[in-house]
Amino acid sequence: MTKNDCIFCKIANGQIPAAALYEDDDFCVILDAGPASRGHALILPKEHFDDLCELDEDIAKKVLPLAARIGKAMKKGLGCAGFNLVQNNGEAAGQTVRHFHVHVIPRYEGGPQIAAWEPGTVSAEEMGNIVEAVKAQL
Repeated sequence: MTKNDCIFCKIANGQIPAAALYEDDDFCVILDAGPASRGHALILPKEHFDDLCELDEDIAKKVLPLAARIGKAMKKGLGCAGFNLVQNNGEAAGQTVRHFHVHVIPRYEGGPQIAAWEPGTVSAEEMGNIVEAVKAQL
């Protein structure tokens, strides 16, 4: 099912043109219009899912193999040294379009820092509290 007001549904299903790298029955992979690096792509399911928590299991099983295929092609075709997979869920996590998608971001030697953080600290007691809180919801 697609959503009429979803820009990624429209792009993935050919209603809005985009620079497509790959397409099959389930996905359309396009270049990001606001790239973090040269070749930054988005894997878009053709069916609408708001985020990872809503994602259909059959589609989920296909996402990582496709991401690996795209990343491998980027390494060979663009000469990047590696790539990041980024998948945001919810506005607080940086999701700006409510349609599940995966960023495949080529990384080049000496290129800009894209995904980084300063490691924090956590006490053994707080780790225990976190484990209890999450396990109780599984």
